[in-house]
Amino acid sequence: MRAAIYCRVSTTDQSCQRQERELKAYAKRLGCKVVGVFSETASGAKDDRIERKRVMALAQALEIDAILVSELTRWGRSMIDLVQTLQALQTWKVSILAMNGLQFDLTTPHGKLIASVLASLAEFERDLLRERVRSGLAAAKARGVKLGRQPGQRPKSDRLAPRVLGMVEEGRSYRDVAKELKLSKNTVAEIVRRNRLTNTVDKRSRKPNHPIISSQTPTSG
Repeated sequence: MRAAIYCRVSTTDQSCQRQERELKAYAKRLGCKVVGVFSETASGAKDDRIERKRVMALAQALEIDAILVSELTRWGRSMIDLVQTLQALQTWKVSILAMNGLQFDLTTPHGKLIASVLASLAEFERDLLRERVRSGLAAAKARGVKLGRQPGQRPKSDRLAPRVLGMVEEGRSYRDVAKELKLSKNTVAEIVRRNRLTNTVDKRSRKPNHPIISSQTPTSG
């Protein structure tokens, strides 16, 4: 069985060395061939985990049969995230084997059953979240809180448009402008595009209207 080892720690003062050492021994006991070891430092709630994405890419390419982790909290960000990745891995016939705690060997009926139960729990978690959001909005409305953008309130991109245009005219790159003003690069580009379009329309509207001169020779009366 081909396996990828995935290790994660939350802070820079921690190390993945112990996880890696124990998981290599675990792979040996299982008789797995380790295809690669992927380690990273990232918060458990962080979405952008580069090494985990690489492991998922290996699974999608059918280059591994299992992912070895010390425990499931090292892999999943939440119940919903865990179930979503399990469902994707199940379609590729790749299992997640945790050294400590539950194992999701999706090639067995037991593993499929656990994945099914977790899917139901994840749906329950989503329903609870939606209910909390609705309750929170209703309570805020009852307190007289006005929700959404208020009349006359300009979006941030409109308020910062003069500064964006001024900085661009100074020769600053879109990336620098976006970073300084805490906007996205696409927002900066859109502000510049709208400004150019407006200027083009204004120039056209200021063009003098020349009278149409007839080329016909006037007839003598």
